[in-house]
Amino acid sequence: MTAERSDKLIQPNAQHQYDVTAADLPLACPMPGMHLWNSHPRVFLAIEQTGSAKCPYCSAEYTLRK
Repeated sequence: MTAERSDKLIQPNAQHQYDVTAADLPLACPMPGMHLWNSHPRVFLAIEQTGSAKCPYCSAEYTLRK
């Protein structure tokens, strides 16, 4: 990974509310743009039907925006 790419990654679990769009589906926590080395195992979250999901590991809440 280049230093430039590393600078663009966000800290996982840094906030507890994330807005996501259809471009982020299928939704997984932590998301692909997050550092993974210090987070929990990746878990896929079903958000399409309800418009919201909560990670069972870190309690991050995701809201699907249209």
